[in-house]
Amino acid sequence: MSSNPHNPVQWQQALGFSRQSCARVFRDGGTAIDALTAFEVDADGIGTNDWSRAVDLIASALCRRPLALAA
Repeated sequence: MSSNPHNPVQWQQALGFSRQSCARVFRDGGTAIDALTAFEVDADGIGTNDWSRAVDLIASALCRRPLALAA
């Protein structure tokens, strides 16, 4: 069992979106820190080429953000 505390379906969805977003940043010549900055995630202690960690941090941030409620 994974040590991830998030809903498994939500985690997989966030992970896929995070990978896609990081791939676009990479394709455009950016670094992992640029990708983290785009999602307003703290980039302290992460290397410029640590894409795996960046993907996980972005996915985790997406899962932590509360969903907006419809009227």
